[in-house]
Amino acid sequence: MVNALFGGLLIGSAATLLLWLNGRVAGVSSVIINVIFSKERLWPALFVAGIVGGALLVYALGGSAPVPRSTFPAWLLVVAGIIVGFGTALAKGCTSGHGVCGLGRLSLRSLVATLTFLIVAIVTTFIVRHIFGVS
Repeated sequence: MVNALFGGLLIGSAATLLLWLNGRVAGVSSVIINVIFSKERLWPALFVAGIVGGALLVYALGGSAPVPRSTFPAWLLVVAGIIVGFGTALAKGCTSGHGVCGLGRLSLRSLVATLTFLIVAIVTTFIVRHIFGVS
């Protein structure tokens, strides 16, 4: 519980600081797009490096690394990644942009997007577990 609270405080603080100091929303999908396609690549690359570096630091300090499930088929991960990419493009943002930053700014569009993400995630989990039988 303490780790979740601490992680949430760090994510909220990082999003707030990026908006205050750089005027940018900390939506990871748009940050990744900026790393790849934008002329302004320094701050997005540093942002991504901070995400990866923070995870490595937690692991180095004794945290547990994520363990991939051997029962989850690789093809399903590829399909899921494509669908998520399409969804974030359609919603013009991802859960971090809409869920963390947009809701914090009381954006109605972000509320609708976040509720849509959650409903689709619940339905998808049901289909994958109970219809495809993947656990």
